[in-house]
Amino acid sequence: MALHRVLETEVMDTLEEARDYDSMDHNAVNRAFVIDMLVAGEAGVDVLDLGTGTAQIPLELCRQLGDCRVKGVDLSMHMLDLARINIEQAGFTQRISVERVDAKRLPFDEGSFHAVMSNSIVHHIPDPMVVLAEAVRVTLTGGLLFFRDLMRPQSRKEVARFVRLYAGNENPRQRKMFEESLCAALSLVEIRMLVGSLGFAPETVQASSDRHWTWCATKP
Repeated sequence: MALHRVLETEVMDTLEEARDYDSMDHNAVNRAFVIDMLVAGEAGVDVLDLGTGTAQIPLELCRQLGDCRVKGVDLSMHMLDLARINIEQAGFTQRISVERVDAKRLPFDEGSFHAVMSNSIVHHIPDPMVVLAEAVRVTLTGGLLFFRDLMRPQSRKEVARFVRLYAGNENPRQRKMFEESLCAALSLVEIRMLVGSLGFAPETVQASSDRHWTWCATKP
């Protein structure tokens, strides 16, 4: 029997969760995300990062792309507090700003950004369609949409295997966070249905690793 989606807490808003997330080694995953995004299309100047967390991906993007500005939004105050520290320490305060914003209700005009990106926000959202539709709305016509998230395994046994394989060296709280995220993730079929209902070809979503899907599309 296929594993059904089990929702997790939408907002990681304790200091311990934020510190645990920030201390985990995301470097390789973040670099791959940014490289894949830049290969996929033109990011442009103004970029929105949904669910920015501690701003690790905006920082990586600014290291690789010299002329972009990034607005990072998140609902977690503790994540954003750490994000501001990371941005200042990296010397990117003129290019990266962060704000407490609900991705389900973005306070930006239609077509405000050349690109909208997100890494691992979708599995936190009970109804991801709302966030995806908002992302499309605020993207400029011809702009890039680049989302990546976990892909729900087929069974609890597979979940346990992924936790051992990819979080086996983390502390118990970090392993639990990863396990809950895997169970809350969408399947490839589910995310393809959602983007299809927004008018995009379902094939714009592809499995990009054994545990991730990636949606890459241009707003028509």
